[in-house]
Amino acid sequence: MMKKLIAAVILPFTLSAQATVVEIQTNLGTIEVNLFDNATPETVENFLAYVNNGSYNGSIMHRLEPNFVLQGGGYVYNGSDTLTGIETAPPVVNEPVYSNVRGTIAMAKLSGNPDSATVQWFINLENNSANLDVQNGGFTVFGQVTAGMDIVDTIAAFDIFNFGGSLGQLPLRDYTEEDFNGDPDNNIDPVTPDSTNFIIVENLVITDATVDTASGLNPTPNTLIDNVSEEPFSESTKTGAIPLSALLLSILAFWRRRV
Repeated sequence: MMKKLIAAVILPFTLSAQATVVEIQTNLGTIEVNLFDNATPETVENFLAYVNNGSYNGSIMHRLEPNFVLQGGGYVYNGSDTLTGIETAPPVVNEPVYSNVRGTIAMAKLSGNPDSATVQWFINLENNSANLDVQNGGFTVFGQVTAGMDIVDTIAAFDIFNFGGSLGQLPLRDYTEEDFNGDPDNNIDPVTPDSTNFIIVENLVITDATVDTASGLNPTPNTLIDNVSEEPFSESTKTGAIPLSALLLSILAFWRRRV
């Protein structure tokens, strides 16, 4: 039986550092990201608020779109049968300055609302500029992976499983179709994923608080922003905040999936 969903508690959003470089420390290795403090200040401040509050610690990479994006920042793994949705602060203004090319990190948001980014973020696995630079006011790129892209590619090679709702493309390691489906003929239930299967962001750590460290990088500018597209890409890839009812349904499907 699914345990009661418990909302994560977010402390007051006060920055303890104006950082530029952070490490996304996963259970598969570390991904270093250089933030664009000067070019996208509102988005960086928003992201660092969650970092400084520890909101991302213990969260999972909950969505993988092969050859497109790897997304995190939505749910924290609290045990063998509990996923907790990260509580969100108010949305941040869109800042579509740079292009969604491979290795950049950007904010997810709601369809049809450019200024709706809150807590969820994604790493571009390929050059997605033709799509994401023009869609929904452009997706805000606020940093660049400077080390550990090999870790991102390792994660991007894992199999994905459909547990429903926002967990419809969940990447898991050391997990098989037999684990997912179980064996109804022999009354064997599916295997519940755990810490050995999830890709977990164990910590996000500030490693350099110098605001202008991005000056040594050459991010690609978004030159397509004037070409606005109304064609949405999947809601769950863009959603920073999910209604509680939808989250409950997706978690219920997660734990009670049957063939």
